[in-house]
Amino acid sequence: MAAGEQDETEQVRRPSSKKTAKKTTKKTVKKTAERAGSVQAGRRESDTEPQDEPPRAGRRVSAPRAMRYAAEQLKELLGRAPESVSAVQPTEDGWQADVEVLELERVPGTTSVMATYRVMLDKEGELVAYERTRRYTRGQIDRR
Repeated sequence: MAAGEQDETEQVRRPSSKKTAKKTTKKTVKKTAERAGSVQAGRRESDTEPQDEPPRAGRRVSAPRAMRYAAEQLKELLGRAPESVSAVQPTEDGWQADVEVLELERVPGTTSVMATYRVMLDKEGELVAYERTRRYTRGQIDRR
């Protein structure tokens, strides 16, 4: 090639930042579409099943997963973080869980107001109903 001639082969431009550009493949596009579909259906990406397992439709979720779903979805509705899940049991239609929530923080902490919410989930772990069943101070002990 002479001094004034340009090389006709394409030159690859690299991104100027430290991050490297990802190569887009059909597989990447498909995964992105699946994630978007799950978000549009009201599901969070963290709620989706691993790729090896079939979709959750029609399958009962496990007890630990039901506990997490109950706490997460109740937090979304109430705007308060659950302290714990004190009970979880299967029902004909799915799961029932009792979730403890801090309703009113006070000093000292033993006088803070707590509440127990009964949460009903369908077999797939979606919240279908909830109700507050009890209100008490954190330092209170049940008489049983």
